[in-house]
Amino acid sequence: MFDFLSDLQQNNNREWFAEHRTRYERDVREPVLQWLQQWVTPLSRSAPFLSVVPTKSRGSLMRIHRDTRFSRDKTPYKTNVGISLRHQGDGDIHGPGVYVHLAPEECFVGAGCWRPDRDLLRAIRNAIDEDPKAWKRSQGTKFRQYFELAGDQLKTSPRDYPKDHPMIEDLRRTDFIGVAMLTREDVLADDATNRVIERIRAARPFMRFLCDAVNLPY
Repeated sequence: MFDFLSDLQQNNNREWFAEHRTRYERDVREPVLQWLQQWVTPLSRSAPFLSVVPTKSRGSLMRIHRDTRFSRDKTPYKTNVGISLRHQGDGDIHGPGVYVHLAPEECFVGAGCWRPDRDLLRAIRNAIDEDPKAWKRSQGTKFRQYFELAGDQLKTSPRDYPKDHPMIEDLRRTDFIGVAMLTREDVLADDATNRVIERIRAARPFMRFLCDAVNLPY
């Protein structure tokens, strides 16, 4: 998988991909789909409201084709594998969920809300404002063993919150995500599924806080 992605980084054009499409299917898509099939049972125990769909299209494995319509970068293909585990009650990619990123230079598990819309953003900020202790508890020892908070923040305080608010650093967030890094060895290990599920399990209090904030079960 990583060898193919490295080669794609050097040859990101439609002609090369068409010539090597069989290799993509053999070395990337099919192995990842087989791996995702292994997630179904353990994920149903650790995070039953997240969906893993190991299908070639409209499933958890994201398309390798890039959407270049609004991007200055017109290279046609992603040079990573993206896996999206979306909440059954909110299938939108910006709702609470888990994302797994596999690239030659970086692999990680991301948990939380990436670029939530205005209503979700307001609800999460309100939840932090109303119960900051619960927000802090959601990032307990097990979470911190693997995850660090990441994502974008406003440069100024958001509307309705004073600059001296005790939780202002978190209220300024526009992403509410934790990132747990993986090594290539983690991804290629015989127990790779367990390593990913362990991180998803560690993020459960964090995910539950976000889901509670937006009235979703977890």
